[in-house]
Order: sequence, then C-alpha cells, then structure tokens
Amino acid sequence: MPDWKKLFNDSTSLVEGKFDDLFFKLRKRLKLNDPLQIVTYRSYGTVNRLYIKGRVLEDKGINAATDRDTILNNLVNMYHRFQSDEIPGACLKVNFQDQQHMMITDDEGYFMLNLAPGTPISPTDMWHEIEVELTDAPVAFPPGLKCMAQVLVPPADAEYGIISDIDDTIIHTSATDILAMSRKVFLHNARTRLPFAGVSEFYKSLQLGRNGKRNNPFFYVSSSPWNLYDLLKDFLDLNEIPEGPLLLRDFGLQDNKFISSGHMGHKFSEIENILLTYPLLNFVLIGDSGQEDPVIYREIVKKFPGRVLAIYIRDVQLADREKIAIDISAELKDHVDLVIVDNTVEAAEHAAKTGLIYTEAVADIEEDKKQDKGEAAGKEEASIV
Repeated sequence: MPDWKKLFNDSTSLVEGKFDDLFFKLRKRLKLNDPLQIVTYRSYGTVNRLYIKGRVLEDKGINAATDRDTILNNLVNMYHRFQSDEIPGACLKVNFQDQQHMMITDDEGYFMLNLAPGTPISPTDMWHEIEVELTDAPVAFPPGLKCMAQVLVPPADAEYGIISDIDDTIIHTSATDILAMSRKVFLHNARTRLPFAGVSEFYKSLQLGRNGKRNNPFFYVSSSPWNLYDLLKDFLDLNEIPEGPLLLRDFGLQDNKFISSGHMGHKFSEIENILLTYPLLNFVLIGDSGQEDPVIYREIVKKFPGRVLAIYIRDVQLADREKIAIDISAELKDHVDLVIVDNTVEAAEHAAKTGLIYTEAVADIEEDKKQDKGEAAGKEEASIV
C-alpha cells in the first residue's frame, strides 16, 4: 500500500474512532441509549472447535419485514442498520459443557470466541446452539439478557459442501450498476426482494445430494456488510433456501476495513478458511460473472487442487464480464467444470449429469423456476400499482 494511502487510512481511522468514542460517552451521559441487544451470527466449526461471533448493539426496533412495508419503512430500517450504535467493552458469558468462557466486545461492539469443547460434540448433528449472556456493559441493561448462537458442524458423512455468493447469484442486486443496486437494497426488504427463479429447489437438491440425508452443508460468502445480516438471513429463510453461515464483511474506516478490505480479498480469505477447516470435504462453488467470482474461484482451484467438484457462474449479461468467465472456464477445463449458466435449470442439469444431485430433481427445479417467475411478475406488477 502506498505511504499516502496508509497515512490517509490511519488518519481517517483515528478520526472515526475518536468521534465514535465521544458520541458514545455523550449519549451515555445524557441517558439517550436505546435498550441493548445481542446479535449472534450463524457460524461454523468442527467436532473439536466451535467459532462464535456476534455483536452487542443498541436495539433500534427494526421490525420483521412485511409485504405492506412502505418505501419509507424500508429506508428508515436501512438507516438504522447502518447507523448502528455499538457497545464497546461489554462482557459476555458462554456456558458450555460445564465450562464458562468470557468475551469482551471490541470498539465496534463485536465479540468472537474460538471454543474448544472439553468433549468432542456429536458428529451427527449439523447445527449446535450455544447460549450467550450479557453480564456487564457500560450502559444499563436488564439482567439475564441472552441470545442463542447457531454453529454449523458438517456431519462426517456429508458428501460435499456448497459455497455460494449471494448478490446476483441468489438475489437480484445489480451489483454492477450502483444506482440499480441502491434502489433494490434500500427501497426493498426481505419479503419484497426477489430470488432468482428456481434457486430454492436447486439448493435443496444440492443439500440432499445423492445419499438422501440432506446433510451437505451450505456456506454463504458475500461482500455485503454485517449491517445487512438480519435482512439477508431473513431473505434466505423466507425463500426456503438452506440455512448456512453468513460470512459478510466489516464496514467502516477503522483498521482500514472499508478502504482496503476489497471484494476479492475478503471472499478469497473466507473460502480459503472454509477449505482449510474441512480438509476432507470437497466443495461446489456458485457465483456470478458480475464481479470477481470467476477469478476468485480460479485461485481457489489452483490452491486446493482436486477439492472443487464443480463451479456454477450465473451470467449477468455483460459481454466483458462473460468473456472473463469464458476464458477462465477454458483455463480450468482440465481440472474442473466451470459452467456459465443463464438460469438455475442449466446448472441443475449439469449437476445431475455429473452425479451431484438426483436426475429427478431437475423437474422440480424447473417447476420451482416457473412458480418463482410468476410470483416475481406479481410483485413487480404490484409495485407499479
């Protein structure tokens, strides 16, 4: 990094940190703090180690999304997400297997814990819940404030894992067009944003695999900030897309997170960590041609030869981006199929042909695609009215 850029980053980080500290002390002195909440993020681990991550924030009262929410409702909720009031220096307690573990939030309210169970956990359960309790904070809170953290541990008999992008892979975002993206992100909510047709059934078929146990784990890696966690989680749940850890990006100037933590660096690092955590598990990668997914996935294939079973890239219909994906597909042809698709059914047909999913699932995905298109047309017509 050039010296001038580092100096700028360090200076802005210092200013942001001083401002946040001053604002927090002022709100505390004037007793303007909202009630506190613990937000835990779905994470992942192994039978010998569990990773817990979350944040302590003031509760801005963001309600569950409904079809009746107005544009103003969505804008206000989005404002509250990005104008979060984090709680630094809060103490939290985790009780697990008769052992007590303590955590303290950092300057941005985040807490993290690498938990090593005294006894290995069950290798058959995919999800494990761990209680997190707030024990002390610099502002008042009701005693017994708790939240459950969900940690995914892939079962030993999982066939493969799936790592998927979110924006323009699962959900319409138009990430290559800043104005269109802003409209979709800020003016809609988890109920009114649209998934790509057929995604739900395709992802369910990958989760089911060929052993019929529905235990192939999903991981979602996105460059969206943690501030959007609740919106993205609700979107996946409402559209019946398989649960999985959401691995998002820090948003801010402190520690150069906003300026230097680019799309490629963040996503590559998260995917690399997943493959290192599960050295015996192979993966399917799903993304789109709009940003850098083909380039990132190429580097993953090079670093982890033989670990990627297939790559599916949704074409966002931009000629220059498509050419990059086509060139990388040709470059990887002797190692793995990188398939550029216009729709989910094309990806499903390849997955069935290569033995990743049941052939019978393709018809269900085709039907799901038709239903999704009908619902999307209905929502678009309603928004016009």
